[in-house]
Amino acid sequence: MAKTIIQVKNLHKKYGDFEAVKGISFEVMEGEIFGLLGPNGAGKSTTLEIIETLREKTSGEVYVDGINLDHAPNDIKKIIGVQLQTSGYYPLLNLTELITLFAGLYNEEVDPLALLDTVNLRDKAKAKFKELSGGQKQRFSIATTLINRPRIIFLDEPTTGLDPQARRNLWDLIRDIRKKGTTVIITTHYMDEAEVLCDRVAIIDSGKIIAMNTPDKLIDELVETGFEKAKEVKQANLEDVFISLTGRALREE
Repeated sequence: MAKTIIQVKNLHKKYGDFEAVKGISFEVMEGEIFGLLGPNGAGKSTTLEIIETLREKTSGEVYVDGINLDHAPNDIKKIIGVQLQTSGYYPLLNLTELITLFAGLYNEEVDPLALLDTVNLRDKAKAKFKELSGGQKQRFSIATTLINRPRIIFLDEPTTGLDPQARRNLWDLIRDIRKKGTTVIITTHYMDEAEVLCDRVAIIDSGKIIAMNTPDKLIDELVETGFEKAKEVKQANLEDVFISLTGRALREE
């Protein structure tokens, strides 16, 4: 039976009179890809930032791999990887130098080229982050989450703005990370992405979880209510057509 690696109990977060998170409870199982979905302002980013030790909670309990957030937040930091945004990288350093810098901060011995191999960026080892394409930046950002060999990684909308080839390539990378035993927590506004990647999803709205299950189960529950699509569902979509015609190879400068 899978082990619970993240446990959130009755989590609340208030900003003055505004309550952004209203008593959320959920569990994430070891080795799964878990999606946290919701419209902008729903509370999903606040929830993740609390788990990541980046934001203080108002009340509730959070356990990460059995570690109580209230008692040992620094121990949690040692076992998680958090995707950085563009502003998190020094503009004058190349990718090898950035990896070496972050490895030093984690006090880890890392082979930069081997790490770049995992995200297909060895040929960009001497390039600066600002010189990368959108897909390359996202792959490098994910590589930095792996430097400390984390048990869990958090990816915040990792494929936003990417072309279809880069998006599918990133899906493969995320699957490969999970295959190696790392638990993945992902947020995305692309429902097809969540459906393809996630073992389970929690849907948050107005600070509350309003549904949680596997994507298939949630779809089946909707169909059972009598819901019907206005357009016949086909076995492929336009993105599949695009990939089939143009190939899966990345188009990067």
